Amino acid sequence: MIEPDTIKLLRECDAGVKMGISSIDDVINRVEKPALRETLRNCKQAHEELHETIQLRLMKFQDEGKDPNPIAKGMSYMKTTFKLGLKESDNTIASLMTDGCNMGVKSLNRYLNEYGAAEEYAKDITKRLIKLEEDLTRDLKEYL
Repeated sequence: MIEPDTIKLLRECDAGVKMGISSIDDVINRVEKPALRETLRNCKQAHEELHETIQLRLMKFQDEGKDPNPIAKGMSYMKTTFKLGLKESDNTIASLMTDGCNMGVKSLNRYLNEYGAAEEYAKDITKRLIKLEEDLTRDLKEYL
C-alpha cells in the first residue's frame, strides 16, 4: 500500500501547490504595500520550488500529478473577484489569502492522515507545504 499512498499524497500536494500559486497570481498585481507584495512574491517562489520537487518525485512514478479541482479553483477566483470588487485593499487580499491558506492546511492534514502509508519523503513534502501556508498566514496578520 505504500506506493499508492505515496502517489496519492504527492498528487494532493501537487494540486495544493498549484492552487497556492494561482491564488497568489490572482491578487499580487492588486497589492498596494510593497512589503505585502514582496511577502507574496517570496511565498510564490517557495511554492514554485516545492512544485519542482513534487514533479520530480511524481516523474519517478511516471505520474503527471494533479491539477486543482476546477470547481474549487473557479469558486476561489469568483470569491476573490467579488470581494476585491467590493473593496480592493491589502486588508481584503490578506483576508482572502488567509482563508485559502487555512483551507489548504486543513486539507493537507486530512490527506496526511488518509494516506498514512505514504513514504516519509512524501509526508515531509506535505509538511513543508503546510508550513509554507502557516507561515504565510502568520505573515499576513499585520495586514488584516
